[in-house]
Amino acid sequence: MVDLSTDYLGLELASPLVPSASPLSRDLDSARRLEDAGAGALVMYSLFEEEVQHAEEATARFLHEQAIGFGEAESFLPQPDSYINEVDAYLEQLTRLKQMLDIPVIASLNGVSDDGWVRYARLMQEAGADALELNVYYVAADISQSAAEVESRYVGMLHAVREQVSLPVAMKLSSQFSSVGHLVGSLEAAGAAGVVLFNRFYQPDIDLETREVVPSLTLSSPHEALLRMHWAAILHGRTRLALAVSGGFHTAADSLKAIMAGADVVQLCSVLLQQGPEELERIRQGMLDWMEENEYNSIRQMRGCVSYRNAIDPAAYERANYVKVLETHAAPRGVWR
Repeated sequence: MVDLSTDYLGLELASPLVPSASPLSRDLDSARRLEDAGAGALVMYSLFEEEVQHAEEATARFLHEQAIGFGEAESFLPQPDSYINEVDAYLEQLTRLKQMLDIPVIASLNGVSDDGWVRYARLMQEAGADALELNVYYVAADISQSAAEVESRYVGMLHAVREQVSLPVAMKLSSQFSSVGHLVGSLEAAGAAGVVLFNRFYQPDIDLETREVVPSLTLSSPHEALLRMHWAAILHGRTRLALAVSGGFHTAADSLKAIMAGADVVQLCSVLLQQGPEELERIRQGMLDWMEENEYNSIRQMRGCVSYRNAIDPAAYERANYVKVLETHAAPRGVWR
């Protein structure tokens, strides 16, 4: 029988398929369906420090400061006996998920300040999270900042969290670093247990009529998985950190390739939002069928078999592949290259 179990962040998972941070974890029924479909663990939706700050400011303005200049306002808007803020709601959902599910629950945090990262990480640990995923969504828009300063920001934040939290911590990174491998090494030295490759930056659009910058949300497409596989293949065997890939994984074939490249787990999101939690079971069964047909007994046997370290042609992961692709591309007849 094929063994799909894997190790991730020091946790033993029955499957390498892990739903990533998404609205699906806000609903207990959806979370249960993901577990029933064969998820190895569940990453909760992210707690955003900016949203917490905004909600707290709004509460203070509309509840605690309502009578400033308008004494009669208190009769129209009486003070509530209790108020559930964003943090309390997140921690309550984390507790409910832990009580209901048998698989590990990984809390996800997106902070903006050192105090915020540490404070909320400690609260998540106290609420029972099995691990933490630090979703570092930082765009280096300050052109005076050097690449070394940006990396130092990530490492310093991780170090601050690790001083206060004993849970295993995974860092979810952007691919937009001048040296991803060097940063991963620095994070390993600072106490990370794993890295997630990669975050997806949502690029804003421009409305030509209003001349305003507008948010633009697009779900992932399978071609995005190639970059994640590329770096999993380069890092496998060259770091002790657990490797997760996230972004663009929609099929059993995508997931198998990621494991062969060196990933420990494959995080799924867009495909589950589009097709529903049961799609995870179809992906899982597809992996089992392929592995049985090709005589693989376990994920551990297959992991990293085509990584940089084990590839027949390691140069295919480097610039040689870039040149080879260009040379072998057939241009349309009559078009000069």
